Amino acid sequence: MRAGQDRDADRVSVLLDCRLDDLLGRLVEARVIGSSPAWPNPGSAQSGYLVEGPGKLLLDCGPGVLGSLRQNGTAPDAIAITHFHLDHWGDLVPWAWLNAYGPEEHRLRAEVWLPPSGIDDLTTFASLWGNDRMFDEAFALHEYLPDTPFEAAGFELTAHRLPHYTLQAYGFRVQQDDKVLAYSGDCAPTEELAQLARGADLFVCEATLAHGDKDGVPRGHLSADEALAAADGPILLTHRPAELPSPDGVPLAHDGLVVDI
Repeated sequence: MRAGQDRDADRVSVLLDCRLDDLLGRLVEARVIGSSPAWPNPGSAQSGYLVEGPGKLLLDCGPGVLGSLRQNGTAPDAIAITHFHLDHWGDLVPWAWLNAYGPEEHRLRAEVWLPPSGIDDLTTFASLWGNDRMFDEAFALHEYLPDTPFEAAGFELTAHRLPHYTLQAYGFRVQQDDKVLAYSGDCAPTEELAQLARGADLFVCEATLAHGDKDGVPRGHLSADEALAAADGPILLTHRPAELPSPDGVPLAHDGLVVDI
């Protein structure tokens, strides 16, 4: 009788472990690594947002992000880049040098997902610095296609083209089971941004400008009011200069902030 009870207990334990693993697999956490606009706020890195669930996914990788990741002992499985303004991808450069010349145990290998033609763009950048294969050798490079889901770090991502001056730029919808995070990258006010945010459990949206009329032509950034107008649920404003106030009661990203989704 005792052996049968032990077997039943083992079955119950396995079932509980499976259910716990399933529950843990559904948890998604967003960690702000860098939240600065194009000029860094004091003590802050530029754009970088770590989404943790089945794996670790870094959205953008601006200057200062790599140092913060290394300080925290964090190694992303994949990186997805929205566009090629320096404050959103610049730390791929020192990251490539780390993987080329750093001690093997400190190198951080990751997939990197780029906009269409992004691999050629990186090759062009690297050729100016004397090593046109530096990014190929440092990362597993891929290009995503607009409006076409792809998988990175166990998440399903879809990149949607958004207006950002005249540059090719994208926002992301990141999904794990029934959880959705939307990330604007940099964007002008547009109906496409509202579509990106629709139904998201968290919308991480840039709010660079004090007023929309302070932008260039064509537009490329948002004011806080314009970001809020695009939201369809919880929003986290980011990419906001420290010199500007934020709307009362609206969460503002800061480096180190952790949000459960």
